[in-house]
Amino acid sequence: MTNKALIILIAGPYRSGTNDDPELMAENLRKMESLALPIFRAGHVPVIGEWFALPLLKQAGSKYPGDEAYEEISYPVSRRILAKCDAVLRIDGASKGADEDVRIARENGIKVYYKLEDIMGG
Repeated sequence: MTNKALIILIAGPYRSGTNDDPELMAENLRKMESLALPIFRAGHVPVIGEWFALPLLKQAGSKYPGDEAYEEISYPVSRRILAKCDAVLRIDGASKGADEDVRIARENGIKVYYKLEDIMGG
């Protein structure tokens, strides 16, 4: 762990494995969000791509996952956020988007964590 406050992208399944069921997608978001407070309390700034994407999707008139607005905004916003992050926490679960976040992070020398404990210094 470092004394510097890191901006940490929490990356995991959102749409993956849900068959686009809004309740399952919301549950996936809750799983990612459950890690945000411990990261914050450890002195860092947690971010989740959906925190930025969902309001933009609403403004863009997205009607369903995978529509034109969704494709325009969802992954691109995550990539823009990742460019500003110091680290990624990749949580369990199949996710092409999260796997791509990890690939890009590694390619750009951004630290990748797989356990919350590693961020906490435990």
